[in-house]
Amino acid sequence: MERPGVIAFVFHPIFVTTTNLAYAHVFPHLAGGAGSLGVMAVQWSMAALLILPQSVLLGATFPLMSAGAMRLVRGEPGRVLGLLYFTNSIGAAAGALIAGFYLVGAFGLPGTLLAAGSLNVIVAAGVAVAARTFYAPDDPDAAPLPPPLEQSDTRPREWRTLLIVSFGTALASFVYEIAWIRMLSLVLGSATHSFELMLSAFVFGVALGAYWIRKRADAMEQPMYVLGMVQWIMGALAVATLPLYVLSFEWMAALLHMFGRTDAGYDGFVIARYFICLAIMLPATFCAGITLPLITKVLIRRGAGERAIGVVYGVNTLGSIAGVIVAGLILMPVLGLKLLLMSGAVVDIALGVMLLRPSALGDDLGARRRFGYLFATIAFLLFNGIFVRFNQWTLSSGVFRDGLLPSANMFVFPFYKDGRTATVSVRRDRSDGFITLSTNGKPDASMDPFWVDTTIDPGGMRALAGDQSTQVLLPVIALAHAPDAREVAVI
Repeated sequence: MERPGVIAFVFHPIFVTTTNLAYAHVFPHLAGGAGSLGVMAVQWSMAALLILPQSVLLGATFPLMSAGAMRLVRGEPGRVLGLLYFTNSIGAAAGALIAGFYLVGAFGLPGTLLAAGSLNVIVAAGVAVAARTFYAPDDPDAAPLPPPLEQSDTRPREWRTLLIVSFGTALASFVYEIAWIRMLSLVLGSATHSFELMLSAFVFGVALGAYWIRKRADAMEQPMYVLGMVQWIMGALAVATLPLYVLSFEWMAALLHMFGRTDAGYDGFVIARYFICLAIMLPATFCAGITLPLITKVLIRRGAGERAIGVVYGVNTLGSIAGVIVAGLILMPVLGLKLLLMSGAVVDIALGVMLLRPSALGDDLGARRRFGYLFATIAFLLFNGIFVRFNQWTLSSGVFRDGLLPSANMFVFPFYKDGRTATVSVRRDRSDGFITLSTNGKPDASMDPFWVDTTIDPGGMRALAGDQSTQVLLPVIALAHAPDAREVAVI
């Protein structure tokens, strides 16, 4: 009875992820980089025209499929929801890899979109056949459709609490995702394949968490307590990956020296990079995969009925949108990468504290134990915030290019900033004064020191060498066309 739902939830997210990744390849050619609010509004509008129609339909699929599956499998909402969240997420993780590493290269962007659309049509046909097979509405002897789950009034305060958690955990998760993608771009590079690995690893962790909870949710005697501990642990695990992230630069350097520059070597290199992403993302995303099935199951068990599925899913999606906006546009330029990740952890831990308070649980599980957990967590956050150092010479090393890591005394940094779209650094070599401008660790411009410091060989001849001639002459050509220009775009 569950097989059509599993099939649909494996293949539908492959279609959606494939389509969105194809748009991710197209969109940079349609809209420029980040700029004014007007430019951002145009970019958002163009993205909405491309993605919004199928995204609205996608948002309807999970609540409908879940409600139908729970009518077929009565009495086990936790198992059904966990299984559907798992298949949905594992399909998305597969779609990211299939689209990025095979379809785009084999068929191009139009072929990728055609393959994704064809797959969705096949899924629709399969669901239609399955519906007629199981329900047979035209057969007078067929069993009637299962009625909806009974709904009764739940406590409004409990509703609010769980919906706040649904919103907050999504917000925190996307703060993590934005921070991890930006952090790992400095290790893996900013190429499209790197993004696909990160996205797949993130969703794969969510899938594993949903798979783990599917057989446990229905048997839990205190699901609110478990949910509170999961939220608390998720925040702590996200912060615990900071030391691993610092070590990942050394892992990347070792991988570049380990794998040869052959087809087989590249395949091994890609797999190894995927495991780097999993090492950073899996602990916290595993916990994230537990939360939504558990929240929805609690509300259904306490009489909220099938509407709980759509409400929880919708509120969670709104939290995801808020997380992207807050993390990418507001907090990133202010806090930087490390504090951005820790801010997401604080949200998750605060949700855990809220769920574990005596009034939420109905009884006091021990004030001393709760205070001890909170004190240990604060100490843990402070320890990582103070002693796990994001050294500028490591983060700007561009280790993904040549596998080399500079020592602490090689460079000084006149400028370093984690901006909304990239981490930009200017470093000066202590030995010869050579200056390099890098974006996400990749050098984009460089200059000999005597072009900046006129006290160096004041009577000598200045000669443009290497890339410096291009860097100087290109803006001169642009100014020849627009000599009165006061604003420029660097592409």
